[in-house]
Amino acid sequence: MSRMMIISAAVAALGLGAYFITSPGTSVTPADPLGAANAQETEADIDTSTIAEMTLGNPDAPVTVIEYASFTCPHCASFHAGAYKQLKADYIDTGKINFVYREVYFDRYGLWASMIARCAGTPEKFFGMADLIYAGQSEWARAGEPTAIVEELRKIGRLAGLDADTMEACLQDGDNARTLVAWYQENATADGVDSTPSFVINGQKYSNMPYAEMAELIDAAAE
Repeated sequence: MSRMMIISAAVAALGLGAYFITSPGTSVTPADPLGAANAQETEADIDTSTIAEMTLGNPDAPVTVIEYASFTCPHCASFHAGAYKQLKADYIDTGKINFVYREVYFDRYGLWASMIARCAGTPEKFFGMADLIYAGQSEWARAGEPTAIVEELRKIGRLAGLDADTMEACLQDGDNARTLVAWYQENATADGVDSTPSFVINGQKYSNMPYAEMAELIDAAAE
């Protein structure tokens, strides 16, 4: 599937919106982060500078690794359960790379998970939340109805220490949802992302790969 086809599909799916919650367990009509009225609006019409990059490691390292991933992608969950832990121990925690995580939104559930994860605030807390979201992906992403899925995400948020009011404010922030979608489109177009997980190592895009291959590419980029 081409990049533009994937982005168009994502936009169509996300047109269903971020889920607005009036109280725990009570839902109203889903919000529309893009909306029929502004369906022709491009990312250039939305200021994406308000979206914080989620980074770990050394910002001054000679190698920058960007991961593009979706919280609903099983391959991404597998990467974070295995290779990512090795990458973190070998390259992130040792300051050898600057690691950047960028969300991809192929569906509204991935957007909701992102909004909950970003609710945590700092990058360190975001990555801790991301670990929990990926670890529980097989449960929350398959919970059934949208209300059940968002409730499972709330449970993860509570486990991470978020209070109910904070989570509801994040889930109901339609402006932020629109900005996140525009930010995703902007990044995906710039880096030619057409699958997840994808990696950009010092400006060069790669598809998912074994950890040993990734380590070789990082080492070569550092030379």
